[in-house]
Order: sequence, then C-alpha cells, then structure tokens
Amino acid sequence: MKEKIISVINQKGGVGKTTTVINLAAGLSLNGKKILVIDLDPQGNATTGLGLSNVTNISKSIYGVLNGKEEIVSSIQKTNFQNLDIVTSNVDLSGLEVETADDENRAYLLKTKLTAYLNNSSHSYDYVLIDCPPSLSLLTVMALVASDSLVVPLQTEFFALEGITQLIKTIDRIKVGLNPNLSVRGILLTMYDKRNRLSAQVEKDARDYFKEKVYQTVVPRNVRLSEAPSHGVPVLIYDKHCSGSKSYIKFTEEFLAQESSLVSAA
Repeated sequence: MKEKIISVINQKGGVGKTTTVINLAAGLSLNGKKILVIDLDPQGNATTGLGLSNVTNISKSIYGVLNGKEEIVSSIQKTNFQNLDIVTSNVDLSGLEVETADDENRAYLLKTKLTAYLNNSSHSYDYVLIDCPPSLSLLTVMALVASDSLVVPLQTEFFALEGITQLIKTIDRIKVGLNPNLSVRGILLTMYDKRNRLSAQVEKDARDYFKEKVYQTVVPRNVRLSEAPSHGVPVLIYDKHCSGSKSYIKFTEEFLAQESSLVSAA
C-alpha cells in the first residue's frame, strides 16, 4: 500500500500535536499532496481547527466508523482547503473504550477500517495523518497499531523528556505485540523560546539522546500560531509571514525531503 499512515502523538496535552497535524496537512496539501486527516481526539480540535463543526453531523465521524455504524468512505468530509479531507471527531468518541470492552480485537478496529478503505478506494491519499488524544488510552493504541510511523511533538519545557521516555516504552510494547513495523519518523521540537535557557537545554538533551531523529526545524512560541485555530484555518493560511508559519513551511520541506531519502535508502 503506497499510502503512508502517520500518527502525531504525545501522551502529554498542550505540546502542539493538533497544531502540527493541521499545519503539516496544510503544508503538504499546498505542495500538491492529497491528505486525509483523522481526528482521533474526542476534543475534536483538529476538526474545528480545519473549519468544520464538532457538534453537527455527529454520526459521520470517526466515532461512527469505529462503532460500526458508518464506513470511512461515507464519513470523509471536504475542508475548505484543496487536497485536504478529514474524518471529524466529537466528544462521543470518549465513550468508545467502555463500549468496546468486550471486543478482544478492538486495538485493530482503526487499522482494519483504514486498510480496507485504502485498499479498495479510488480516492488515494499520499498521507493519512492521525491526530491522537493526549493520553495513552485505547484510542492511542488504535492509532499506534494502524500507523506506519510517528511524528512526536516535544515541547521544550521541563519534564518533557521524562514524558517521552514513557511514550517510547509504549511504542516498544506495541511493536512487540501488535505492529512490528512501527517506527518513529521524527521528533519535532515545539514551543521554543529562544530567550529561555531551558529551551536550549531541552533541545541539546533531545538531540544528544535521539540524534538525527530530531528534526532541524524548531517551532517557536508564536501568538499567531495559537490564534489561527479559533479562525478555523491553518496558520500557513491565516498569516503566512509569521514565525510559526515559516517554521511549519520549513518542517513540511524537511518532512518531504525525508521522504525522498527514505525512498532512495529502500
């Protein structure tokens, strides 16, 4: 399957996961790539950040897909941005863990649905980007099982690296039992404050520990970046000249360059 399923993941909240999904999706679509975003967070922030409602048309959502009432093909919605589609989320998704308690194959629900859709569909996507919830819950496990690789946003703040070691342990457990081909594609440093010595120290520690897995691009703290979601547009479109936009444009270029190096390595 030529589609690449990539989860943007970190069990901590407020690290820039959804911001990264929205702006990487926008950056790739502006480069002519066809993107499907799957909002797997019950808060539905990727949904609203791309200009859709997380309170209307609730059945046509990832919750409807995972509980078996809808198919992915009927749940995909167009955004206002060319080449960029989404399967939305809403608060109902938070009930899925209890509802599927008796299903021993529930970790594979998303993978099964997504693989069937991508294998049978004439609507091929270059990338499927999954926005994960800020926890190591069933939903996160589903995303890890369904994904080819992971992008991990890491905020340059105290305790950030402690959280990521917990995540790496979870990834290793998933690789052993459920998805042996899963890999970390890269770690993206976010919320960087160049006036703060702690940011520089966390960056150094991350690069020392994870080496070339850490992207060269660093995403700064930026007001426009935090304003954009309330307008339902990626920052790349909201204000393409701000520092947040420039960093996500650079990250998209790095992401695509990584793709060509992966292809040549193969």
